[in-house]
Amino acid sequence: MDVSRPWAVIRSPIDMDVLRVVGGTSRPLTGREVARLVGTGSQPTVNACLRRLADQGLVYAQEAGNAYLYTFNREHLAAPAIELLAGIRLELERRLKAEITGWEITPDHVSIFGSAARGDGDARSDIDVLVVRPARVSEDNSRWRKQLQRFSDQVHRWTGNYVAVAELSAVDLRALRRDRPPSFAELRRDAITLVGPEAAELLAAQP
Repeated sequence: MDVSRPWAVIRSPIDMDVLRVVGGTSRPLTGREVARLVGTGSQPTVNACLRRLADQGLVYAQEAGNAYLYTFNREHLAAPAIELLAGIRLELERRLKAEITGWEITPDHVSIFGSAARGDGDARSDIDVLVVRPARVSEDNSRWRKQLQRFSDQVHRWTGNYVAVAELSAVDLRALRRDRPPSFAELRRDAITLVGPEAAELLAAQP
């Protein structure tokens, strides 16, 4: 590691993807396993990344026949910062749940969907949030609107990303279950529930 420029240990997004995979387990992984779990980038790209990270001391590389086994070096000076960055998505979910818990009007359901849930967005991607409004609350209720706006503003301050709220009433939810638009299957499959019943349960056909 270049101690005069320690931030240079991370050179590209694939570095962080690889470190997230290797750091997510204590089991030694082959380069082939790492590439499969990363899911992006070619095998040669991942192998080159692993060699570079081994040179930086962030991963250990141990010969195992014709392959190498890689493990994350948790004693490395940069390890706490790497683990913090790798856990940011979970920290976002924690903050979102905490923010919603403080709402004056409790929603029936809130979940993240789209690229934010799948993990394939970028700095320009909106954070898509599904919110189900309680039946007793009107769409133009001032307290409801204020807490949604405050929520959107807070998330933008945390992430730099804008929030796209898909707000549904009980009537809208019934229509969604009935009509099943193209986004329906994706929503059931990818949504990360923050408050209320699981998205798959919420969107299941009702008797």
